[in-house]
Order: sequence, then C-alpha cells, then structure tokens
Amino acid sequence: MAAEPLKTLFHPFEAEAIALPRKGERVLFLGAEPGFRLPDGFAAALHLVQGFRPHFRALQASGFSVTPQAEGSAFDMALILAGRHRGQNELRIAEALERVVSGGSIVVAGGKDDGIASLRKRIGELVPLEGHLPKHHGIAFWFRRTVAAEAAAQLRAGNPDLVPEGRFHTAPGMFSFDKVDAGSKLLVDNLPNDLRGNIADFCAGWGYVAAEVAARSPGISGLDLYEADFASLEAAKGNVGKGTVEPRFFWIDLLGEPVERRYDAIVMNPPFHRSRAAEPEIGAGMIRAAGKALKPGGRLFMVANRQLPYEPVLAAAFSSHAEIARDGMFKIFAARR
Repeated sequence: MAAEPLKTLFHPFEAEAIALPRKGERVLFLGAEPGFRLPDGFAAALHLVQGFRPHFRALQASGFSVTPQAEGSAFDMALILAGRHRGQNELRIAEALERVVSGGSIVVAGGKDDGIASLRKRIGELVPLEGHLPKHHGIAFWFRRTVAAEAAAQLRAGNPDLVPEGRFHTAPGMFSFDKVDAGSKLLVDNLPNDLRGNIADFCAGWGYVAAEVAARSPGISGLDLYEADFASLEAAKGNVGKGTVEPRFFWIDLLGEPVERRYDAIVMNPPFHRSRAAEPEIGAGMIRAAGKALKPGGRLFMVANRQLPYEPVLAAAFSSHAEIARDGMFKIFAARR
C-alpha cells in the first residue's frame, strides 16, 4: 500500500498551503488506497475511485463511498494518488479536469521513485501550477481547473488506447498493456488442444489467454474470467470472442473471496508482486485457490517466473504436477487435482 504517498497527498492541507474543503462540498479521490488519514477539519464528502478489488473492498469495509470507476461531475476538488504508470497518472488527471467544477482545485501526489517530478513538469507545461511541497519521500503539487478541455484533450491524446497484435484493446496501467506478455504467450503455446468442459482463466488481465482458449478449444462448454483489476476486466469483455460459448466475467479478489463455481480446467498467469519486490506468496495463494475451484481430476495450467519456488505448493495442493516447458525466463506447470 502507498503509505508514504498517501501522507504526501494530505500534507499540503496539514501545512495550510491549501484550504481544507468545507462541509457540503464534494471531493473526488482517484486512485484512493486504504490507510489514509484525513486532516482535522477535512469536512467534505469523499467519493473514492479504486478499481483494484482488494483495495476497493478494504475501503468499502472502512465505510467510504467507493466505485471502481469515476462517476458523477461538478466535484469541488479532486485528489489524485499517482502511481508508477505515467500514462495512467495522466489519464487520471484528465479525468479530474473533466469532472471538477471550474476553479476547483486538483491535488496530485506520488513517490519520488515513481516519477512524480517528471509528472509535475509535464502537467506544468499544460496548466499553471499553484504550488508544490515535498514530504515523506514524495511530492504533492496542485493547480486549479481552468483550461480543462484543452489540457484534458492533450493528456488523452498522448495516451490513446493501445491495440496489441492489432486486435486487443488495452490502456495504461493494465498488466502488459503495450504488448502480449511473454509468459502468457508461452502458456498459450503449451496448452493442450483438447481442453473441454468448463474452463476458467484466473488473473485474466485484459483477456489474451482466455481469447486464445476460446479460439482454439471448440470443445469447451463454459469460459469464465476472474480478474482483480476492474479496468482490465472491462477491456477483456471486448477482447474475448464468444467462440462456441458466451464468456462470463468476475471482478474478484481470488485471495480474499471464494470461487463458487467448479471447473474442469484452469489456466493462470498469476502476479508475483504488488510493488517492486517479488512476493511468491501471491502466486502460492492463487495456486491454492485454483486447487479448490477445480473438480476432482481437474487440471491446472500455469506460467511462472523460473526462479519462483511454486513446486512445493503445487505438490501440496494437487495429486500430481509436472513442468512441461520452460524458456530463459518462464516455466509452465501442468497439475491435476
């Protein structure tokens, strides 16, 4: 979680560099993450936007009004927690410019290691900045909505939807949004041609693996996609062709929410980090979730980075498993429940 950048975001209010929003006003918070503390006197109603399911659920459990994508208009102010993806940050600022009232403040903050200085420079070329403050290894900067239409249009024009392989539509911030991930490609290349029955794609992203399953496996009777990132799942709805079945889509945290359906086979390219450091326990949790969601005798096909130690987890969760392929970076496992 972005503990330090969250502190940076609210520092200008605590330092009295920006006036606290008053009761009766509405504040849009894009990229909101759990763990923030509102400054004393911050009386406005917060409308949080967070599309990552675990964060969404945590914010909702804390009593906040939160949606997976921005809704509404005429907000008095916007807060933006910037992350590592430049394009996603710029699109969030464009969103704020389109949804905040004329003259309303937009406050942006992020970590220095995530490129917040270059983002401040970029936005300063489009709109006059009112100020900035460094704090907690990050920078907060702010400006008012003035030339909103022009600035938002320039930011959106600089971050168009991408079309990997000329047929998939993605957007900045999604996993491997600019090209088909090499691990997913290796997984697809090593899937059997006789997949049948009900199939699930865990950690489906914007739908590449599921799209290939739908195209190559005429014997399947069902295809369900599970994904924690709302925007990616929305993109998958347009990227996965119907084939012989109508795909179903589930916005779910596989590590925190149960899978109600049972499957004959699951394909999976699980994430292995939330920040820069590898966290093998994420993939291990996905393996255990897959084991529970498979029917007896059901099969799992997954890709992993070569150095990640998933073999003991597979041995504990499945009756048998084997490595069926590898290249310089990845390995493919097949396992049977």
